[in-house]
Amino acid sequence: MIATELLRLVVGDERDVFLLRQRGRQVAAAAGLDGQNQIRVATALSDVGRELVRQEVGASVVFRLRPGPAAALLVELTWPASVVSAEGPGWDTARRLMDELVITATGVTLVKTVHHVVEPDERLLRELRGGTGTSALDELRAQNQELLETLEHLEAKSRELERLNEELEETNRGVVALYQELSGELEQTNQGVVALYAELDAKSAELRDAAAARIRFWSNISHELRAPINSVVGLTRLLSAPGGDPMTDDQRRHVDLINQSAATLLALVNELLDTAKAESGSLRPRMAPVALDHVVTQLHSAVRPLLRSGDVRLVVEEIPELPSLVTDETMLVRILRNVLSNAVKFTEHGEIRFTAELGPGPDEVRFVVTDTGIGIPPDEQDKVFEEFYQVPNSLQAGASGTGLGLSYARKLAEILGGTLTLSSTPGTGTEVVLTLPVAEDERAQPAPVRCALVADGDEKSRRRLREALGGIAAEVVESEDGRGALNVAKARRPDLVVVSADAPLMSGSAVLSVLRLDPDLQAVPVVIVCGDDPGGLARSVHGLGAAMLHEARISPESMGRAVRDAQLTARRTDSG
Repeated sequence: MIATELLRLVVGDERDVFLLRQRGRQVAAAAGLDGQNQIRVATALSDVGRELVRQEVGASVVFRLRPGPAAALLVELTWPASVVSAEGPGWDTARRLMDELVITATGVTLVKTVHHVVEPDERLLRELRGGTGTSALDELRAQNQELLETLEHLEAKSRELERLNEELEETNRGVVALYQELSGELEQTNQGVVALYAELDAKSAELRDAAAARIRFWSNISHELRAPINSVVGLTRLLSAPGGDPMTDDQRRHVDLINQSAATLLALVNELLDTAKAESGSLRPRMAPVALDHVVTQLHSAVRPLLRSGDVRLVVEEIPELPSLVTDETMLVRILRNVLSNAVKFTEHGEIRFTAELGPGPDEVRFVVTDTGIGIPPDEQDKVFEEFYQVPNSLQAGASGTGLGLSYARKLAEILGGTLTLSSTPGTGTEVVLTLPVAEDERAQPAPVRCALVADGDEKSRRRLREALGGIAAEVVESEDGRGALNVAKARRPDLVVVSADAPLMSGSAVLSVLRLDPDLQAVPVVIVCGDDPGGLARSVHGLGAAMLHEARISPESMGRAVRDAQLTARRTDSG
């Protein structure tokens, strides 16, 4: 923006300095500066002018007004090329009183910011341009008047400062008194806090000791129970071994039932120990890919015998194609079994429905259990996740339980990085939702299989299994019964065994038990093909480090998942 010229004059002697001071104050007033800033401009020009006169330097002075956002009054002093010292009291005064001082070899520009720009009074400027100025005496009088006004202003500021100092001193006295009072109270509070912390530390130590004692108790109990159960399992496996005495079909079924029941009891003992570990925070998940078909089979077989009557139906919807779920399968089964057991206890009519689906987030899977039971009142829905809490109702008296199920299930869900939520309407039913994250796993595909052994009494079933293994195994050998499968396994040392749960002569679980006792074959991955689990088969199979495949869902994809799970489970079992 171009600055507008307001006035020109020349400074050569002391009289010109008086005129420069006078015109500076008048031009500052015309530019819209207030009284204090007018005095600052006049004083700065007077001191700079005296410095120039002292150095015998004549100067031309131009007053300009710069418009725009950076509006300012510019006073340009120029002189012929000569050496002018910009040091001295006068120059220091100008630097303090003006906003900016720009010095060059032949001049200096003094800048004063104008915050409220006004149109200059043209009449006043014409008078200034044509006038000769007042006498030195008049200017001295004006300076004296300015000095008096400044002194009065300073005196008023001093009185205001004294008043503020008195108020501040009074406030300080109050603050000091308050600080002393608060310090005393704080010291007493700190003493109480220190005593409380000492008490809390003592209580925490007692709780840690109690938790450690509880875990030791459960560990000892689990150890004492495991020994006779393992003996039962070992004896049943010996009875089913090929070198044992021949048994009738009924005897073989009874031995298999004993074996499955013992494996179920052993898993329950392990659950007791895991419960104590979860309460103490020392339970750690074993993350691995999970076959949801296998999980559904376990849940269906475990819950179906618990149904109260034919008035309640258990509906398990078909599992859709979902991303690979990598989690702790044992914990997952326990969570869902607790939720389903609760649904069975409090549902007299209608259905219990289990579904699995992708969502709500892109990397999450939801497991939903809904029932048409008696429901839970709104004020009780948060309490059901508290330990040992049971909702009072007409069905509670006849239902077994301690009130730990949902609390334990939520703890396991949190350990797995998920959530367990509940919504319910009294008289209508309850919905419980388990949400788990989907983790990526580099081992999602099964390892290549050189030779796979298939054992099933039905030729069509063997053909379906052989076709499903087409993209996995380079060679597939077959057997019509379990006993023949063991003979082939000893001769061929296969990389994978796929055996039907109800294979003739020796069941799939019996074949699995014998394989796990053989040092040369105990690490072979095994897949048990079954229908609806007749009891504890799923738990027994899982405890012996094998995978399961539902006979109604045989496909290359489901076989691939089952083989992958069998390989991982066998690897973990062998390393353990």
